[in-house]
Amino acid sequence: MITIHHLNNSRSQRVLWLLEELEVPYEVKRYERLASMQAPPALKAVHPLGKSPILTEGELTLAETGAIVTYILETHGAGRLVPERGTTAYWDYQHFLHYAEGSAMPPLVMKLIFSRLPTEAPFFAKPILKGTVQAVNQRLLDPQISGHLDHWERALGRSGWFAGEHFSAADIMMSFPVEAAASRVRFGQRANLPAFLARIHARPAYKAALERGGPYAYA
Repeated sequence: MITIHHLNNSRSQRVLWLLEELEVPYEVKRYERLASMQAPPALKAVHPLGKSPILTEGELTLAETGAIVTYILETHGAGRLVPERGTTAYWDYQHFLHYAEGSAMPPLVMKLIFSRLPTEAPFFAKPILKGTVQAVNQRLLDPQISGHLDHWERALGRSGWFAGEHFSAADIMMSFPVEAAASRVRFGQRANLPAFLARIHARPAYKAALERGGPYAYA
């Protein structure tokens, strides 16, 4: 049976959601973040990176969300949640499957890190850091993130889903960037993004995954 080594408030929630959508039996081994928000050392006993999610099944130990999602779909998916090969929707699916972690998340992670710097700095350094953070946001991060949001909004404008006419694993992968962005930036006039969140949050499998993995936040 599949075991997911799941860290609270982490991207591994998507793996639980995928398994719920596919109705594949699995076990959850939960880990709690340290006060520093880092993963506990116990995860390194499972995989050298010490990150979550980690999937174990039989002799296989696999890390990285995208790789885990691909493994589950290829070994347990029976063709579900993947558009027909060779179609435009299939290549949109491949794009968003890899783009979610490769391009979408880095500026959002950087924005989160920079937002915390002034609060964790010594008192005398706070004014300098606040100015630095403001400059980085205005000149680098906010324009980048805005471009990503526009890309998502256009993609969702075609059908309400990221790859083709139907819900797919691309939507599961993209859920974390969209949810993270919702907590850190404003969508403005982009109506497709909040509508997407409302649709995925209403899915029974999404709710079941939260029950298994526990609630999570992005701020």
